[in-house]
Parts: sequence; C-alpha cells; structure tokens
Amino acid sequence: MSLRGAAGSPGAKEGEGSERRGRKRPGLGQPSWAGGATEGKGRAAPGWGAGLAHLALAARPSGSCGEGSRIRGPWDSGTALSGSRGGCERQRRLEPQWQHESGRRYSTLADVRPAVAALSAHAMGAPWGPVACRRRGARGLPRSASALAAAGLVCTVLVAYACWGQLPPLPWTSDAPPRPVGVLLWWEPFTGRDRATRPPPDCWMRFNISGCRLLTDRSTYGEAQAVLFHHRDLVKGPLDWPPPWGVRVRSAEELELRVLDEETAEALTASGPRPPGQRWVWMNFESPSHSPGLRSLAGNLFNWTLSYRADSDVFVPYGYLYPRTHPSDQPQGLVPPLARKRGLVAWVVSNWDERQARVRYYHQLSQHLSVDVFGKGGTRRPVPDIGLLHTVARYKFYLAFENSQHQDYITEKLWRNALLAGTVPVVLGPNRANYERFVPRGAFIHVDDFPNASSLAAYLLFLDRNPAVYRRYFSWRRSYAVHITSFWDEPWCRACQAVQRARDQPQSIRNLARWFER
Repeated sequence: MSLRGAAGSPGAKEGEGSERRGRKRPGLGQPSWAGGATEGKGRAAPGWGAGLAHLALAARPSGSCGEGSRIRGPWDSGTALSGSRGGCERQRRLEPQWQHESGRRYSTLADVRPAVAALSAHAMGAPWGPVACRRRGARGLPRSASALAAAGLVCTVLVAYACWGQLPPLPWTSDAPPRPVGVLLWWEPFTGRDRATRPPPDCWMRFNISGCRLLTDRSTYGEAQAVLFHHRDLVKGPLDWPPPWGVRVRSAEELELRVLDEETAEALTASGPRPPGQRWVWMNFESPSHSPGLRSLAGNLFNWTLSYRADSDVFVPYGYLYPRTHPSDQPQGLVPPLARKRGLVAWVVSNWDERQARVRYYHQLSQHLSVDVFGKGGTRRPVPDIGLLHTVARYKFYLAFENSQHQDYITEKLWRNALLAGTVPVVLGPNRANYERFVPRGAFIHVDDFPNASSLAAYLLFLDRNPAVYRRYFSWRRSYAVHITSFWDEPWCRACQAVQRARDQPQSIRNLARWFER
C-alpha cells in the first residue's frame, strides 16, 4: 500500500496505515531494540504486564544530568521526552532506578550514615557507629588509635556529604558519550532515486540520542557503519546497490547508480560486498501483503532488519505507550469529555478493496448499527476541515481495522486515529494476544472477542447506554501517554542508536522473505 501523507505517521492517506513521510512533529524518543532478528533467532516482544518497560523503547543518552551516573542495562525501560523539553528532564524519564548488584547510589544523608557506620565498624572490628562524631570526650569513646582514626573518617565523610550534597561518582560508572556512528540513507523514502531533499534530523534534539552522524552523500559510503535501504524504493526499478567493496571508483558520481542483476548480487554476497563491519539495514513498514518484490531479493544481502516487527534487529513500531510524567502528555485528561461525542462509530479509510477482511467485516457490522465512513471516493465523506483527530474525537468508537493481518502489524490506526484522538478502538488485525503485548487489554475491543458482527454491535450499543462502563476503557490514560513515531527521522536515528549498542558479532539474514512472511 502506498504511504504518503499522514502527519507524524507512515500510515496511508486519511488514516490509512502504512509508511509515509509525515510532517515534522516534536519527537518523543521511543524505545529502540537492537539485537538479534536473524532467522530462527527472533526475539518475541514481552507481554503487556511485564513488557511496557521493554516496549517503552528507551533511547537513552550516556551523559549524566547533574545527579550522578546510574548503572544501565542493555534494555532499559522508559522513553525519551519530547525534544522541546530539557535534557535533564528527558533523562529522568528515560532512566528507571537501576541499582548495581555490588554498589548503590546514596541520595540522602540518612541513606549514607548507616553505610559509613558499617564501614567504620568493620574497620575497627566492633559494632560502633558515627555517634562518636557528636560525642567527643564521652565515656564510651573508643581508646585505640584505629578507632579514633575511623571516627575521624566518619565525621569527614558526613561533613563532605553535607557540603557537596552527594558522594563522588562510583568507580564502575562512566559518563563517556556513546561512540560516534555514521548511518547512510541510500534513498530518502518515496522521493525516487534522487538525493535527499532535506537535511538530516538532529537526533539529540529530536530523540535524545547523541553521537549520530546521519549521511545522505553516497561518497561517504565507506565511512558509514550502517546503510539504510527502504524496501519500496529498493524494488522499484532496477536494483540500485553500492559497488562491491574494494572495487576502485573514479568519482562520487559512479556511486550514484550500480545496477546489478540477481545473479551478480548473489555472487557479491558470497564474496562480501560490504566494508568490514558495515551493516546493510533492510527498512520496511508495510505488511508482507503489501511488500512487492520481497522474494526477488538476494538471500544474504542484508544483515540487519528495521521494521514494526518486534523481532527486528531495530524495532520501530508505529507507536507505543510510555509512563505519564506530566499533565500535558498526550492524550491529555483522564477521560475525554463525553458531551462532545455526538456520533457512535467512525471509520477513516482511503484504500477500499472489497477483498479485504476489514471491508467484509464493515459490511456485516453496518447492518446492525450506523458507521460513519470518511475518506476519498465512493460514498465516503471527506474528512472535515477540522482534521482527522478532531473529527474522530467526536465519536465513541473508531474502527482501527488494518488492511492485512500479520504479526505485530499494528499501525497508526490504533495509536493515532484512536488512542491519541480519545476514542475507544475496535481493532481488526493480529490476534488479541498480539495487541496485548503493546497495549493494556482494557484499552481496546477486539472483533475476535465476539462470535459475529451482530454480537459486537450489541455490545457497542450497550456501552453507549452505560457511560460508567464505557469510561473504563480510558483508565489507561491515568498512567500512560501515547508516542507516535515520526517518519522518517525516527527510524534513521533509531538505527544509529542500535549500532551504538550492538556488539560486533557478524549477523546475516539467510532468507529475508521467509522471516518477514512467517
């Protein structure tokens, strides 16, 4: 499906889901997964209860924020704050209270006193505490020189803590910035074979990711640690690859177009076409049903994947929930004002195909209740001038129906058109268990929960008559806000972050089509 339009989302026009260039939006840093998605080694996403920390997809900087360093795990929870807020606030949201097994960061004087007392007592071989500091000359004062020395140490440490407000950095922590990484975008998605038409984003300002050098000049190919290839542009027209590594080129213009047939591409793959350690990243946000030419790609050309699939090497979903830390986090408010909801069910769709399961289900559902359909063509209404989100917000339910049903294929129809707009999504896509890996089970209604469309319609009418029950579908808003992925800036920066965190072991995808279509 073509993806061009939808602000801040790769989805199709007027809410149609798929990848697209969206207008620039303040980016909330998302989680980024970097790690093994080679065939047979896919990493499944966690369940909702244990997995929001994983799903928060944290992109975290390495520097401190005036609070001392914390020990960081490879997959820390949290999510970066909007680029419009301060770096310290961003980092506080990013970093959970990690503690090291053998060391602890003390934040208050009350925390440090027992530890120092224990240290001094251990040094003297007797149970003794910092009381000597404030009882000089008292009858219980230790008489040995070592005890006096330990008492002096205790006093010194406590005074230093009171003056400085915190202990010195722990010896095993590091404030070293992440290693600089260059990521080359071979084409800007959906702009054809032309060069990029806009400058690369600032990953630090947008997503709190430092150390990224985003490249669009193909002459820098040999310097890049990763090269991004967008699938739709990759299969459109003759194959356009970088030259085999080691082949001498006379000018940068020679890098502009290298047409390789499949046989040549296979041969290059066997001989190693990439600079040592470089990752060729296959990037795709369409479902397998809308990814033409997938099986025509040579077997081992790519050694990384970037997609909405949770088992990708770089996981970038269309959206996700993150812990709410500020009243202004979107969506705002606990429950949308019900008085403004004048309609029952809305659906926004542009690519109408009678063969799709979503269209067949709509026909069944519309026999039992009224559904207002917006989009282009046919009997659909145009989206009013107030925009898609404000239009959908006037309805109690939104049909977040995907154009095809595949693992993890949950697009902006759920994240933006429903959850962000402030309506209850009725979903048709992967099964309920798949949705619950990313969203609380009480935040949506799945068509599979009902034996037929008639039963679903009866339930929606019941909720319409019972506001107290209906409001329960918004309880998640007390704790979480919605992040909408910004295409194409965010995947680009996430790829950089993933390379920074990745190890150097070689990876390879032996059969890209088999992995993606399963």
